[in-house]
Order: sequence, then structure tokens, then C-alpha cells
Amino acid sequence: MSRFIQEDERAADLSEVRSDEQLDWQALETWLKTHLAEESGLNPDANMIVSQFHGGHANLTYCVRFEELELVVRRPPKGHIAPGAHDMNREYRVLNGLAPAYKPAPTVYAFCDDTRVIGAPFIVVERRQGVIVRAEIPASLQAHTNVAERISYALIDAMRDLHALNPEAIGLGRLGKPAGFVDRQLKGWHERWHLSRQTPLPLFDQVHQKLVKHQPTSGKHCIVHNDLKLDNCMFDPADPDRVHSVFDWDMATLGDPLAELGTLLGYWREEGDGFNRAPTIELDMSAFPSRKMLVERYAQSGVDLANIDWYEAFALWKHAVVLQQLLARLESGESKDERFRAFVDTIPGIVEGAGQILG
Repeated sequence: MSRFIQEDERAADLSEVRSDEQLDWQALETWLKTHLAEESGLNPDANMIVSQFHGGHANLTYCVRFEELELVVRRPPKGHIAPGAHDMNREYRVLNGLAPAYKPAPTVYAFCDDTRVIGAPFIVVERRQGVIVRAEIPASLQAHTNVAERISYALIDAMRDLHALNPEAIGLGRLGKPAGFVDRQLKGWHERWHLSRQTPLPLFDQVHQKLVKHQPTSGKHCIVHNDLKLDNCMFDPADPDRVHSVFDWDMATLGDPLAELGTLLGYWREEGDGFNRAPTIELDMSAFPSRKMLVERYAQSGVDLANIDWYEAFALWKHAVVLQQLLARLESGESKDERFRAFVDTIPGIVEGAGQILG
């Protein structure tokens, strides 16, 4: 299969498909031409050209091109999948409801649950053009003044806009069970840790006990993305004050908005941090707003943020589980992504940092 790589910064994440992440391209092409020609304008006589997005660490995401039409195909990673993770059917339902009401949500064209096609369920989504902030701010965004602050506040504004949506009004009132959301999160992530970790780390359970003991009462519930951060967003190079697109909706649910904000704070590095809270993020954040400034921006929505430190600690503790799951996939041979090897040293520091915030 020939590869397709655009020669501009918008395609910095695109390259040829990794050897161990090849799929049955003929079966995929046949399925797409059978099911999408009418909805997306796909020309059934065009050849399919494939490349892969390499920026993420979990779901396998591909760009498929038919002449000028580009589509995004997403499927779970290969190997063992934790219960409830990488749910393509959920992502399809979420985008179906969100796209008409929330501009950063891309149009979703189809969901396929027939694992005979490419070995797993998958969704097909529109390809939006723009730039992603990963290891550095793209040159087209750097042309703007105060760009680090502007894209940061654009992210917070996109989060507030998402949390302001009425789930019932857009057909997502049954997306989750908001009652007991944080309780289930504490229990579920604790179980995932012990399913993926072989070497004991007593501090993890100690932090879990502190989180349970000091858990605040949840207030408002709303649609939460569950992993809303800079590298899950796309920006229009001409407009750093607005998020153009948000990716990776497979964990979206109805839950506590402060858990969402806390997750972002958990990733947000600052000078003086005593541990690497975001080993999967290479971006130099020295010019970015502080975590306190992000909280102040979000506070303009009128939400009570008195307990935000607890939510930040919870996010760090939960992030340690995510990294452990990725490391476990490498150690079991299910993944060959050597970036995960470094998590051996960073996971204990993240857990310790969560405990320090709790006191």
C-alpha cells in the first residue's frame, strides 16, 4: 500500500504505517466504499491511500485518502483492552450527538462493529485541517503574540463550553450515570492498576485511601471528554483563540466537570515541579500560564473550585494507572513502542506527587 504524506506542518503527525500496526487494507477499502460513498462523497472508483497518525499513545488512528477526500479511521490498540477502554461505539454515539451542537466536535460518518474487517470495531470521522501542539508550538501559531497564553485559554474556554451543554437536549442524556461518577472512577482505576501492575508499589494504595477519605461531594454533572488537553486539540493557524477540533472521545461520559479540569491540571507542568507529571508530553511549558491562572479562567463560569486540589491529585493518581497500562502492553509484547519504557521511573514520582498535594 502506498503511503500518503503531505509536505506541510499540518501533517507533522502523518507518516507510513508502522509494520506491526498494518491492517487488512483491502477489506477496509471495500467496507468504506460500500458504506460511505453517499454520506462522505467518496468516489468508489478511487484508490485508497493510507498513512498513520503517530502522535497518540493508545488508539490506532489512520488517514485514508480517496483522491481529494480524506477520512480518519480509528480503532482500539492491539492486544488486551482494559474493561470500558477504547470504546469506539461510545465515541460514535458521542460525536453523533455533539457535532451539531459543539463546533470542536468533528462529523462522524460511520461505526463498524464487524471485527472481521480490520480486527476490531472502528469509526470513520471527517479529517479536519489544522495544527496540533505537541512537542512544540507550530510555526504558524508562533507568528501570533502571546500565543502560549491564548491557546491555553482557548482550551479552557472549549472545556467550559462543553460543560455548559445540556446532555438531554442533544440526545446524550443516557451517555453515563452521573450519580456516583467519582466513586466509580476511584474503584475502577484502582482495579485497573492491580490488573496491569506486577511489582508492588504500596504508596499507590496509600494515596487511594487518602483520596477516598477526603473525597469532596460532587456538584454539577455534565458531558466530560475525560482527557481534554492540548494535544487532543487542533487549532486553525489563523485563530489561536479558539479550538478548531477536539479528538479522542472514546472515554466521554456524564460526570463531574471538576474531574475534567483536574485532569488538565495534572498534565500541566510548571517550573518548580518536583516530578515529571506528564512524561508523554514533550512541550516546553515555561511560557504557558500557571495552573492557578487556568483555574481562574475556568472560574469565570461560576463553578465552585474550592476542592480543585483534590481533583488534581486524583488526576495524577489516575494518570499513573494510564502509564502503567501502557508499560504493561510493552512488557507483554502487545506493543513495540519503546517510548513506554521510561514510565518505569516516572510512575512512582507521579504517585508521590499526588500524595503530596493531598497532604
